[in-house]
Amino acid sequence: MDALAASPLLTSPWTVWGIAAAAVLGVILRPFAWPEFIWAIAGAALLIGLRLLPAHDALAGVLKGTEVYLFLTGMMLLAELARQQGLFTWLAARAVKLARGSPRRLFTLVYGVGILVTVFLSNDATAVVLTPAVAAVARAAEVKRPLPYLAVCAFIANAASFVLPISNPANLVIYGRHMPPLLAWLPLYTLPSVLAIVATYVMLRLAERRALRDPVSSGIALPMLSLGGKVAAFGIAVTAVGLVTVSFLGLPLGLPTFASGAGTALLVMIVTRSGPVRLVRGISWGVLPLVAGLFVLVEALGHTGVTQQLAALLGELARQSVAKAAWAAGGVIAVGCNLVNNLPTGLLAGRVVEIAQVPEPVRAAALIGVDLGPNLSVTGSLATILWLAALRREGIRVGAWTFLKLGLLVMPPALALAIGGVFVSRLLF
Repeated sequence: MDALAASPLLTSPWTVWGIAAAAVLGVILRPFAWPEFIWAIAGAALLIGLRLLPAHDALAGVLKGTEVYLFLTGMMLLAELARQQGLFTWLAARAVKLARGSPRRLFTLVYGVGILVTVFLSNDATAVVLTPAVAAVARAAEVKRPLPYLAVCAFIANAASFVLPISNPANLVIYGRHMPPLLAWLPLYTLPSVLAIVATYVMLRLAERRALRDPVSSGIALPMLSLGGKVAAFGIAVTAVGLVTVSFLGLPLGLPTFASGAGTALLVMIVTRSGPVRLVRGISWGVLPLVAGLFVLVEALGHTGVTQQLAALLGELARQSVAKAAWAAGGVIAVGCNLVNNLPTGLLAGRVVEIAQVPEPVRAAALIGVDLGPNLSVTGSLATILWLAALRREGIRVGAWTFLKLGLLVMPPALALAIGGVFVSRLLF
């Protein structure tokens, strides 16, 4: 008997599924230009108000995301500090100088900066902070067609997001409290990450080869990096080393990330003699209620029995063939991310693989599907939605069809190589 039958408050699974679907659609489409979190919270509140989900279960769902909230808050503090202190603008301008007028070299350098930001500051930071910096530098460098360089910020944000556990909040969702230590993570994900990053680079460069023939100016002025920018860079470096150490020890990442972000913010405010108001105002706090609302929606879906049914199907497939289960999980989840966004898909997938207790290659394929699958369309991930928002603030529009044409070329080969890399890694290690 599933959880729905056991609870008299949950009278119709279709009602729950309909509300959850409507809420996720609101998050993706943003009707009336309302922020994404409003739709997630509205869906969660409606489920509770209609007595389709007990309030205590909703609270339990919210509390399951504590590690994610702490992690996101710490990373948002670091990213906003770096933005306000001009660190990423300095890095992007430095890339233009090093390119010496070569568009292909500039593309490669921006790609490299995107990898570093994603790996050590998470994919959302790449979308939110690096995108406007690249847009500003592209204007200064008189780039005729800036899309190749801006597209880097979106695609590498997902392609490099499973190099380390800290590279994507979705990684915490998939593994929950059972995040593997770094020495277990690296043998499993290093090769798939390298394959995904290289494949994405090659396909993006091929797709944009005509635009990458346009000349770029190398005569832009290199801005001075302020004392606050240097302190922010120091804090990010210390945070990266600290989180890698925490991951090595197999400890939770949420609280150390939050402490690092808060500590760096305090240090920057001391050396720049500034207050916290500007920093606090610059952070997109709506991400936190958005994630909390999605946790509640997934909790409600669990009460309908859908997660148990999916877990039973995945577990049975894994017993028949681990390889088939891995490819099926990775492929279905990758497509699902583009239908309903990777946050709810990742939350649901994390619950399913936890219940099914699948072998590690299947869980790894599920994580890769959640992280890399969103490179297909603009609706795929929160990072891509944030990227579009950052472009809109810069007066740049990228249509859904334009992105999809790129995604159809870039995502499938990277996904196939990354999942294949999981099995090669298992053989090697």
